[in-house]
Order: sequence, then C-alpha cells, then structure tokens
Amino acid sequence: MSTTERHNVAPGVAEPRTLADRALAALQDDIVRGVIAPGTKLAESKLAARYGVSRGPMREVIRRLESRKLLERKVHVGTRVTTLDPARLSQLYYVREALEGMAARMAATAMSNVEIDSLHALLASHEQQQDLQEDIAYFQREGDLDFHYRIIQGSHSSALIDMLIGELYYLIRMSRYQFSSVAKRPREALLEHRKIVEALETRDGEFAEMLMRRHISRARLNIEVECQQPIPTARNADTG
Repeated sequence: MSTTERHNVAPGVAEPRTLADRALAALQDDIVRGVIAPGTKLAESKLAARYGVSRGPMREVIRRLESRKLLERKVHVGTRVTTLDPARLSQLYYVREALEGMAARMAATAMSNVEIDSLHALLASHEQQQDLQEDIAYFQREGDLDFHYRIIQGSHSSALIDMLIGELYYLIRMSRYQFSSVAKRPREALLEHRKIVEALETRDGEFAEMLMRRHISRARLNIEVECQQPIPTARNADTG
C-alpha cells in the first residue's frame, strides 16, 4: 500500500480530493506522528517520489505545511521538519491554556445538548482503548475524534477556531504526540476531560475554563519534566 493510500481521514476533516491533497494529508500525518523525525532535512524531489506527485504540487504541499508551522525553511539550510525546543513548547502550551480555556468557557453556553451528549459518547469510546485502560497511552485521532477539537468547535467562535484549528492545530498535535507517555497521565487526562464535560453540562463557563486551563497546565508541566530527557521522535499518545 502506498503512503498516500494508507491515510485515513477522521470525521470532521475534509477528505483529500486530488493527488496533491492526499500528499499533503499523508506528509502532514507522517510529520505529526513523528514518522519523519523533527529536524529532518527534506528534499523536494524525494518527497515528490515518496508521496506520488510531481515536484510542482509537492512545492505547494511544502508551502502549506510551512504555513501550518510543521516545516521551516532557512536560507542556505533548506527545509526541515520543525523542532519543538523546550522554550517554544512552553510558550505554545501557555497560549493553549489561555485560548482553549476561553473556548471551554464559551462552549458552556454555545454548545447544544446534543453536542454535549456527543462528547460523553466520544470519551466513552476513548475509554475502550486498551492502551488507555493500561495507563500507557491516550490516542486521539484528529478532527471530530479529538476532544480538544470538539471543544474548540463547540465555542462557535470563529476567532478561536481560526487560531486553534486553522493556525496552531497540527503543531499542537505534533507536540502531543511527542510528549505524551507520562506515568499515570493517560487515565488522569481522561478523568480531566470528563470533568470538563460535566462543567459544560451544567453550563458553568467559569468552572469549565478553570478545568481546561488546569488540564493544559498539567500537560505543560509534564512536558517540561520530559524535556529534561532526550526529545522523543515519535509517540502515539495524548496528555492534553
């Protein structure tokens, strides 16, 4: 099976329609999951061959991934996969804490009862994951299968959606993949998700914001501890 054929699109994420779209989805997925490690130098011609497109479309794919902060181009160096150093990670999580906290506050009044019920169902499906039951990992696919994505969408704020889903979403997912295997954290993260949904259900925006901020702050603190160790290149779990 080719690289482009194996990409599965989660609900809430547009189905790739062209070869270039499929190449974008596949390369993005490989970067986010750490299949292509942070800091890897990328050659346009090799990428084009690997993902089954010509160099012209691949050039556009690279440009779009640069706009999503997953690739960085430097003069006399070339294009490399973004490396999330400790300082940058810390800043990213402080931004998440503020913006996703606000999203949770707004979602408490903006989400319908049906949307909140669907969050309960989502977390019930997450709980069935064997790795989570064993407290090893908490894997969330993108789009509607991602708890944080649902909360952001549930805020019904175009500004927050643009920032957290449009600009920062895949960089955030990359960080969540790389720094997620923390002892006891997977089940703690699920419990924190459940408490956030309970706050949404009671329409307590202030409490929902506090819980979300605390949830992301704990993830940041865990990452700061892990950053004292060699940065991992691929994880398949989620802490925040």
